[in-house]
Amino acid sequence: MTSNTDRRAMVIVDAFASARCLAPLFRARGVDCVHVQSTPTIPDVYAPSFHPDDFIANIVHDGDVAATVAAIDAHAPIGLLPGIERAVMLADELSEELGLPTNGTAQSLTRRDKFRMIETARAAGIPGTEQLLATDAETLLDWYGRNPGRVVLKPVSSAGNDGIFFCDDTDQVRAAFGKLHGTHSVLGQENQAVLAQEYLVGSECIVNTVSLHGRHHVTDIWKMHHLSANGVRDLPAGAELMPRHGTDQEALVEHTLLVLDALGIRNGPAHTELKLTPKGPRLVETGARVCGADVHVPAGDAIGESQLDWTVDAYADPERFAQRWDGDYELLKHARIVNMVSPVEGDLIDYPQLADLQGLESFHEAVFRVTPGNRINRSVDDWTFPLRVFLTHETESTVVRDCTSARYLDGHGFYAVSATS
Repeated sequence: MTSNTDRRAMVIVDAFASARCLAPLFRARGVDCVHVQSTPTIPDVYAPSFHPDDFIANIVHDGDVAATVAAIDAHAPIGLLPGIERAVMLADELSEELGLPTNGTAQSLTRRDKFRMIETARAAGIPGTEQLLATDAETLLDWYGRNPGRVVLKPVSSAGNDGIFFCDDTDQVRAAFGKLHGTHSVLGQENQAVLAQEYLVGSECIVNTVSLHGRHHVTDIWKMHHLSANGVRDLPAGAELMPRHGTDQEALVEHTLLVLDALGIRNGPAHTELKLTPKGPRLVETGARVCGADVHVPAGDAIGESQLDWTVDAYADPERFAQRWDGDYELLKHARIVNMVSPVEGDLIDYPQLADLQGLESFHEAVFRVTPGNRINRSVDDWTFPLRVFLTHETESTVVRDCTSARYLDGHGFYAVSATS
């Protein structure tokens, strides 16, 4: 398609959460940004992160793809990408229609449906997880009888650890199915089926990438930290940035790149979660969008550039990307992420020990989801962490010490709340 304007523009569909930071980076490279809102109403969990002033236009998609394509084309787009998980399929369709670098629509549903994702990877010869897509409790319980032990039940399509249940017996499986089936995910989608998977033993890891025309660059690799708290097993309590190379990293990256190819991810950022099991890496899921949780903040400080910077490069300066896509990152600093875990709920008055936290030697930044005067909930998933702390330092031992210190500070004494109303 062609346009009557000479100005370049990048299009972002649902630029919420971490993707809110893309538009300023593009603007710094001389590229305007156009926003596409995939639905008339922005979900409450994302509304606070949307910054409309970062965009020269906001196009609200009403279901008419042709109309949305025409509105976008008027801005001479150089590329189009999704900001969050729910925007992936629309971004595929729009970028394909506009003739822009795209992952195409042929495998769009596979990239959004966690069951199809695993099955597609297995069909490509990639070792995968035993799983079942259940629409009724009887079928699920029959499967569980053949696969006893700990299993995981989750929505087929969601985000942020929403609706994940770890089950150890028949009663727990039945109860979790009842809580999921027919309800709505945090993205507002009805859970018409429930995904059941074997529980994978091993460390959970993240491999973030950016691709251009099938060339994949690994931007950062993280090992997750978990704890059991507030009645939740394996609550994601944080992560540590791993060096690019090592035995584990080689296995993780090899597996990830095979998955990207199997899922048809050829352009744009991707966020892949894996378990490093005794039998090798196993895919948990891949999102064809930037990593959330503002991971780009500590990654950028520790490496010098983040997944977001590489994403901007791929679209704003593809020649530069092509010249260095196969290079490896080096750690200038060590980095860790600490999700503070609230054991209380009520109206937040203050964080009495915040100064102690900010005084840690490796303290880099804190991102607040809950500020004084607002309601705080017990932390049970990614949406209920009141704040996230980023630690970076040239010395690994300093970061490890401060991570432990932050966890020591966390607890009832860290939160001053009024009585629950």
